[in-house]
Amino acid sequence: MTDWKVLAIHYGTAVRPVGELGLEAGDPHDAPGRIEYFVWLIRHGERLILVDTGFSPQEAERRGRTMLIHPVEALRQLGISASSITDVVITHLHYDHAGNLADFPEALFHLQDREMAYGTGRCMCHDRLRRPFAVDAVVDAVRLTFSGRVCFHDGNGEIMEGLTIHLVGGHSRGLQVVRLDDGNDVVVIASDALHFQRYLEHDDVFPLFADYADVLEGYRTLRELSGPSGVLVPGHDPAVLTSFPSLSPDLAFAKVLR
Repeated sequence: MTDWKVLAIHYGTAVRPVGELGLEAGDPHDAPGRIEYFVWLIRHGERLILVDTGFSPQEAERRGRTMLIHPVEALRQLGISASSITDVVITHLHYDHAGNLADFPEALFHLQDREMAYGTGRCMCHDRLRRPFAVDAVVDAVRLTFSGRVCFHDGNGEIMEGLTIHLVGGHSRGLQVVRLDDGNDVVVIASDALHFQRYLEHDDVFPLFADYADVLEGYRTLRELSGPSGVLVPGHDPAVLTSFPSLSPDLAFAKVLR
């Protein structure tokens, strides 16, 4: 299991009528409303970087989502302890990306200034805007901040040489994407800057957003970051499960992106 650089870990799923998932009614590609949930693992130098931490079991039950495997258990099956994760990039604070934060006791967490401001500010007074947030996850992020374990970023930044974060916004005000360029390969983890690959092709927008125009502008940023030969990984696309090989038959939940 040494010949990978980036894994997509498939930890959850949901199949609902289109309207229940918030997908665009009338789009035949969305029927029957299947959406997949991933976290991503990057091995770069001596560091193990986890991109997002998934939803918690409690939040899965509350929202009617299926947790196929807890992200921590997925790591364990890969031979990686939660305590060996050196960095966690929180792309944004929505429930399915920022649960389980307390399970990574040694990690430094990377978060955008404006995402924390958004998730703890006046916008959360409005039901539609706070709906994709889980209060427990946001409180965990605040606790980590008070313990000195959050590295805040104001826009684009570098975690280490070859591994950068890029503020996109749109879906959530502080949404950031991750780009790995090791000199040979480029992989861009789009998270919710691109829910499904077909959205990029047709400028469609997942109908849950903080700023519609920023979502569309984000597509241009994603194209620039991935370039003509890079791998651009959407955040919730079932096609990821068939477009990339499994790490092994026994570890089918782990898809090798590079």
